[in-house]
Amino acid sequence: MSSLQLQNGSVAHYTISTRVAAPIDDVFALWTDVQRMGEWVGGVTGVTDISGPIDRAGTRYVVNFGPVRSPTEVIDVERPRRFSTRFGSWVLRGTSSATFETDRDGTRIVQEFQTVGRVSAVSAWIFSRGSYQGSFKGELEKFARLAEHEAATRRAAGEPATPSR
Repeated sequence: MSSLQLQNGSVAHYTISTRVAAPIDDVFALWTDVQRMGEWVGGVTGVTDISGPIDRAGTRYVVNFGPVRSPTEVIDVERPRRFSTRFGSWVLRGTSSATFETDRDGTRIVQEFQTVGRVSAVSAWIFSRGSYQGSFKGELEKFARLAEHEAATRRAAGEPATPSR
């Protein structure tokens, strides 16, 4: 599912969702492992300057997209149900919120982006089109496949799901 709402010409709101065939605790643990973000978010070359635990509101870090730095702050966390951040660079700035719900034998993720500013609105419009690698939907689907692969590998090895903290 993907939807768009435009407000005032410079604020864009996007909602996308997917289902992951993996336990909610595993999905949340991978989502909040920001050092691995580059495995599913296109263009990420690293995450630096982490100020504290990622699962704590107020923690700050910088997502690097090559030379472009996107300072990010965790603004809301409810393990393993919700993770929200405020991010910003000259290319894309706004907020991102992901909610996680148990769905049969897996997890449903709903991700919302709200961008601020005209440049961000244009960038977000481009990233919202289709499901190509680097699009919002493409990245969410790539994340889902990675989480599923890791959960299946863990099950095959007889390991338990990641426990909630």
